[in-house]
Amino acid sequence: MNIDEYIAGFPSDVQSVLEKIRAAIHRAAPQAEEIISYRMPAFRQNGILIYFAAFRSHIGVFPPVRGNAALEKALAPFAGPKGNLQFPLDQRIPYGLITRIVKLRLKQNRAKAGLRA
Repeated sequence: MNIDEYIAGFPSDVQSVLEKIRAAIHRAAPQAEEIISYRMPAFRQNGILIYFAAFRSHIGVFPPVRGNAALEKALAPFAGPKGNLQFPLDQRIPYGLITRIVKLRLKQNRAKAGLRA
């Protein structure tokens, strides 16, 4: 399975949200590789940047965000179990926050890999 096939398995309104999340991630990390991991879409660059998945009433985003207090505060209303994020499908999806998550994770992954920012 690939991300196109994953997205195709959902109703058109959810497909639209998933495609917009995918596009936001691509804008933030144009060199990241798309993969399916743990049966979810994921993007990888020097390690996993982000996973996202559609559920009945929300979009889940993983792993938990750590290391940027301002971003953590902005994401607090969306905190779910174990710090993973849940964006309700009946509310506006904060694509800008998803972009910020990916940029932070890029920076963290580069540092972990010993690469310059």
